[in-house]
Amino acid sequence: MDTNLVITLLTIVIILLSLVIIALLAAVTMVIIKVNRIARNVDAITENISSVTHWMNPAKVFSEAVKAFRKR
Repeated sequence: MDTNLVITLLTIVIILLSLVIIALLAAVTMVIIKVNRIARNVDAITENISSVTHWMNPAKVFSEAVKAFRKR
């Protein structure tokens, strides 16, 4: 084989591998962004559930009802 042909083929292979690595890095970045968005949504949902659980506690409900009737 001619040396120039080998160098050209190796250059093409390196360029293709570089493109594949860049595409994989972009895909991983997109997945990380989506996972982060999902984690933020789960955190907000967990906070809402915690708030509802706190307010639906029978002691809290009755104490707030008593406070509401005492104000009148």
